[in-house]
Amino acid sequence: MLDFVRIACAVPPVQVGDVSKNTEDICKYIEKADFAKADVLVLPELAMTGYTCADLFFQWNMEKAAMRGLQRVINCSAQHPHVTVALGIGTTVCGQMYNCCAMISGGKLRGLVPKTFIPNYNEFSEYRWFSSSADLTVDKICVKELGLEGDYMVPVGKDLIFTIGDGTRLSAEICEDLWTPLPPSTLACLNGAEVIVNLSASNEIVGKRDYRRSLVSHQSSSCNCIYAYCSAGSTESTTDVVFCGHSVICEDGTVLGENQNLIDTDYMIVQDADLGIIRAERKRNKSVRECTSVYGVLTPMRYVDCECDSLRSDGTLYPISKLPFVPDSGDERLRRCGEIFQIQVSGLKRRLEAIGSNAVIGISGGLDSTLALLVAVEAMRQLGRPASDVYGVTMPCFGTSDRTYRNALELMKQLGISQKEINISEAVRGHFNDIGHDETIHNGTYENAQARERTQILMDYASVVGGIVIGTGDLSELALGWCTYNGDHMSMYGVNGTIPKTLIRWMIDSIAQMDRFAGVKTVLKDILDTPISPELLPPDQAGEISQQTEDIVGPYELHDFFLYHMIRFGFEPEKIYVLACRVFEGDYDGKTIKKWLALFYRRFFTQQFKRSCMPDGVKVGSICLSPRGDWRMPSEASYRTWMEQVEKL
Repeated sequence: MLDFVRIACAVPPVQVGDVSKNTEDICKYIEKADFAKADVLVLPELAMTGYTCADLFFQWNMEKAAMRGLQRVINCSAQHPHVTVALGIGTTVCGQMYNCCAMISGGKLRGLVPKTFIPNYNEFSEYRWFSSSADLTVDKICVKELGLEGDYMVPVGKDLIFTIGDGTRLSAEICEDLWTPLPPSTLACLNGAEVIVNLSASNEIVGKRDYRRSLVSHQSSSCNCIYAYCSAGSTESTTDVVFCGHSVICEDGTVLGENQNLIDTDYMIVQDADLGIIRAERKRNKSVRECTSVYGVLTPMRYVDCECDSLRSDGTLYPISKLPFVPDSGDERLRRCGEIFQIQVSGLKRRLEAIGSNAVIGISGGLDSTLALLVAVEAMRQLGRPASDVYGVTMPCFGTSDRTYRNALELMKQLGISQKEINISEAVRGHFNDIGHDETIHNGTYENAQARERTQILMDYASVVGGIVIGTGDLSELALGWCTYNGDHMSMYGVNGTIPKTLIRWMIDSIAQMDRFAGVKTVLKDILDTPISPELLPPDQAGEISQQTEDIVGPYELHDFFLYHMIRFGFEPEKIYVLACRVFEGDYDGKTIKKWLALFYRRFFTQQFKRSCMPDGVKVGSICLSPRGDWRMPSEASYRTWMEQVEKL
């Protein structure tokens, strides 16, 4: 259910040519990997002998020692059947030597994957010793021919995909293979490989580490895979170069784990990666699969069962963010919020430019309307138009607090927009009288009537001033349906519809640091400190907000967490619950998380009809609920299948 795989990259302190010592170190790392509950152990290129043996590779004594060492590693793996080992070794097949990845599990050699692209330029002269996988004349070999124990056939070739655990697909390539326009791993992934391991020996020169990291990251992204790269360490020969010992584990473009030292050896990193994310991306991304027909590059692959037990990873080594929409780093957060703000501004700017209209916004003194107003003011500035072409309307009623009322007026004044105040209390009472509603009954009718009256005023006032109504509702409200249908749900262009509530706060905080908004920084800070509320119920006796949204629908940090993992990756309720319990430990107990998760699913399904007719609005992130873009769902869909799993938690 959790779909995690645990990968270890180990760089032993190789002694060039000392196979016995190297074998001992390799076996020790197999034991360490098993103790760490790793499912896969990746070792460097030619780790059995050392990459820098040069013409010693021609020595039969060296090769026979390497085969004896390989047998010891195979025997060691029998004692650690949960770990699939990817070991670098030179092997002779039909008279030619190949630089191979030996895939080992459960006391057996499962396959040999030779290197395809043999570097023979600059500091590399591998072609002197090794042949390419393209030169192979056989596709399998008996272990006896390799000098190993047993009498079984082993598949050989670049076309091997190994299945581990409950069917996870693993493939290998070696160093230079990745640095080519069409790496073997690309073909493997097109054939279903989910995890790629790269056994490497990369020397270090200035700037190469960053490039290497970006190369691994890009390949994991373009192939929608998990990619584990492990390079030979600094104890290789330094006759001409220094080897870096660089290990990096990436998942769909994200670096999950990496050693910290520029030059390194004798260490192991262990990292969980999420196969669920890879599988979700592949179901969604049809372009990757289409490469096979467009370019005709689909090469038939052979599948090898490693006969391993189920994967052991429980995801405890996986980095999970409480706020998946919000970057953890302050600098990255400022940069990201700045980018989003410019996307919002660009979208609204183009719409206003095309229509030639003014902008009308309902200003409540809350987070959403504040962000929308800042976007509108900046859009006008970039159009070379005065801020007064933005018309802000504040519409106090029964639930308006003094604090939000003052902030709304001060914000409009400081920004220099055109402002108008319309108290809607009497209009709403007249409507109550028309429909026969008792004002003392504070139910949905009481609240929705206020929201719809405000929208009616905004729409009509837009006609008066030649403008369009700018929607202020955010992604979290759309997901929960926490908006009044044809009330605050409706506008002529929405600028916040793909920004979740947890990010709205940081957006305003970041904008407050921009020089051009220095004059409103104080009021923005107070708005950030104001509790989130629709302000549709009367304030308490002290005049403070009595209706706090998160007391009613639950914490937005939970709902945004649920939303991200449900929509972005299609995770099951059980997995989302486990992850939420883990990351929010100490904040909410399991019972509380289950309660709000159940509410999330109920509201998400039953409120789809509001999303089916949501107004135009620019997409800024990976999750969008627009029916014209990322999310199409029938309004009558049942949530029973999801709730049955929630109830069992």
